[in-house]
Amino acid sequence: MPYPVYIFDAYGTLFDVHAAVRRYADQIGPDGAKLSQIWRDKQLEYSWVRALSGRYKDFWQLTEEALDTAFALVPSVDRAYRDDLLTAYSRLDCYPEVPAVLRTLSEGGAKLAILSNGSPSMLEGAVEAAGIGPLLDAVLSVDQLRTYKAHPDVYDMATSQFRTFPDKVSFQSSNRWDIAGATAFGFRTVWINRAGMPDEYLDLSPAAVLADLNGLAAL
Repeated sequence: MPYPVYIFDAYGTLFDVHAAVRRYADQIGPDGAKLSQIWRDKQLEYSWVRALSGRYKDFWQLTEEALDTAFALVPSVDRAYRDDLLTAYSRLDCYPEVPAVLRTLSEGGAKLAILSNGSPSMLEGAVEAAGIGPLLDAVLSVDQLRTYKAHPDVYDMATSQFRTFPDKVSFQSSNRWDIAGATAFGFRTVWINRAGMPDEYLDLSPAAVLADLNGLAAL
């Protein structure tokens, strides 16, 4: 492999954050996509506020609070589905190419890890549901630091885990702000631009942009 260590963001990169709402699309109705997007946006917003204010709550708590806000902002969706959606979020679907890409990298001799805002129990459930645990050398959660990305200490967890330098790490994320933080830290970064979003943070550009994880091993 071109890089000895490949680090992956979890939510939106390996695991589909909108899969939980899609499982109940027929019951939730036409505003499901709106609910799901607000849920995700508020989940991230709450993590940044908690990191900047130094008032940590784990990511599962923020996920619950974000869903409650989404329900308040989309009153057409029945709150009776709250527990069902949270249960589904604890075992999100992975994107279809993920297992094969991870297997290719692992068989090529690379070390693989997740580095995520997710709490340990959330990540354990998602990894188990996707069946990718045997392909990973580590699953790293910010919970041990009690802060969130894009704090540089979070990215340092990966270099400490594998006793390597930042420029020996390829970091993959679907979140452009996460790519900016990892680039500033010194990782080789690959933006997995699944949604076809416009670029931002032009002074902190990724080394490459892919529509999904396919082709990563060739970079």
